[in-house]
Amino acid sequence: MAAEDRPQITLITPPAFELEVFPDRLAAVLDAVDIACVRLSLATRDEDTLSRAADACREVAHARDVAIVIDTHILMIERLGLDGVHLLDGARTVRKARKDLGADAIVGAFCGTSRHEGMSAGEAGADYVGFGPIGATTLGDGSQVDFDVFEWWSQVIEVPVIAEGALTAELVAKYGPVTDFFGVGEEIWSTDDPVAALKALIAPLG
Repeated sequence: MAAEDRPQITLITPPAFELEVFPDRLAAVLDAVDIACVRLSLATRDEDTLSRAADACREVAHARDVAIVIDTHILMIERLGLDGVHLLDGARTVRKARKDLGADAIVGAFCGTSRHEGMSAGEAGADYVGFGPIGATTLGDGSQVDFDVFEWWSQVIEVPVIAEGALTAELVAKYGPVTDFFGVGEEIWSTDDPVAALKALIAPLG
């Protein structure tokens, strides 16, 4: 696959991590593989925990000129020096996020399996739209996004699209020609060697 056509990687943090360990693991991945963006995707609602995690990851990412966004928490972005937000509610709050954060911030929207929701998010000003899961999962209601959604999107819509959720090397090979980004997270962090796991996962991209 030609370099300009090769999907980029968004690195999604685990839902919880140890501050003494994770920043070094993150740095190792960023040093080994070309990453477009880091996404803070913590499950906690504790502001102090979020802030400390964001500070640590921002230092690692920005030292390597990698953008960093956070799930949902629009009000924390400016204070923590982050680059934008990844919204988890489809198109619903895209317009408000764009208004609050300004034109330069990254505003992305995860739209599950709904092509219609993705189109609405793009029209509302999202910089990118995410669909998933693309792989088989027992999480949620078990639904998967159809390959056809990405195929159609890549032909018709200009807004970049992210494929994520239960990725395998086989799925990376299949979806590579029809997506702009892959969102990679638990697939690598649950292993002993995230760098090797990521390299194996994206090997089909060449």
